[in-house]
Amino acid sequence: MIEEFYMRRCFEIATLGLGNVAPNPLVGSVVVHNDRIIGEGYHMEYGMAHAEVNAINNVVDPSLLKDSTLYVNLEPCCHHGKTLPCTDLIIQTGIKQVVIGSVDLHHVVAGKGISRLRNAGCEVKTGVLKSESYNLNRRFFTFHEKRRPYIILKWAQSADGFIDFERKPGTAIGPNWITSKYLRILVHKWRSEEQAIMVGTNTARLDNPRLNTRLWPGKSPVRIIIDPDLELPAGLNVFDDSQKTIIVNQRSEKTQGNTTWHKADCSDAQMIPKLMHFLYEMDIQSVIIEGGRVLLQSFIDQGYWDEARVLSGRQFFAWGIRAPSIKGKAETKENFHGESLYTFRNL
Repeated sequence: MIEEFYMRRCFEIATLGLGNVAPNPLVGSVVVHNDRIIGEGYHMEYGMAHAEVNAINNVVDPSLLKDSTLYVNLEPCCHHGKTLPCTDLIIQTGIKQVVIGSVDLHHVVAGKGISRLRNAGCEVKTGVLKSESYNLNRRFFTFHEKRRPYIILKWAQSADGFIDFERKPGTAIGPNWITSKYLRILVHKWRSEEQAIMVGTNTARLDNPRLNTRLWPGKSPVRIIIDPDLELPAGLNVFDDSQKTIIVNQRSEKTQGNTTWHKADCSDAQMIPKLMHFLYEMDIQSVIIEGGRVLLQSFIDQGYWDEARVLSGRQFFAWGIRAPSIKGKAETKENFHGESLYTFRNL
């Protein structure tokens, strides 16, 4: 179906904005005249022009717009925010046909953009590849439907199901690598695509991670460290002030440089839902959790997860800390020269 062909092109270019547009959604748009794309664009960065604007502005001959169809994977906005309403530009250019993947769930849009276009005489078709459109913006839709960030759990485990050795006192600080450097590059790519990254006290202390994107070009996520009793020494990498960091703890509420201490009852069974509410209020749309078994299992047991990415290495540990237990069958499995990536969804 020709409409699906052009909508898939919208998906392709929309993904180019991953990691740069949040809390806005990923949006791509193409302008088609006589079965030929004459303009295309995507939302490149939060606060900058939207996809429809870029697509229309990339049309060399504007006189063709009145006889063209605009495709976009998400309903065009109709409100004044950081940019002007896309519906106004579409109407002004004389475009009479608009094809949309899915309706925008944000309360300031939510069908209003479609109504405005139709009231101006545009023929609007919605729901083209609707499920694929939803999946593309699963972070955005989860954020507005469930009023919490989209949660991605990530861990690496040995071939026999352990995530680490038991660390004895005096063990050298640093990560115990399970997978190859190539999969570590993939993990840094994942980090660049999410707004925040979370670990607990033990991971921060024993692995001393930087939690940045040094192996992949892109923006480093906000670091969220769960450290209830403020046990972590100041010299750790997570305190290097190179990126925004939030320390969730039970003792202090302050901001110093690029680091904020957020006071919360970490022993409360409601810690995770309260934390989700706090991150929602902070406009953090997605979090990748790279903590240890306790933190990961807590999110699994309470149902606060949407996706799990499990990397399985080739080496055997025989003993140590067991990997988190997750129910269900992996949705996908990918092989990387003897190593594997399993993806689970919390449906």
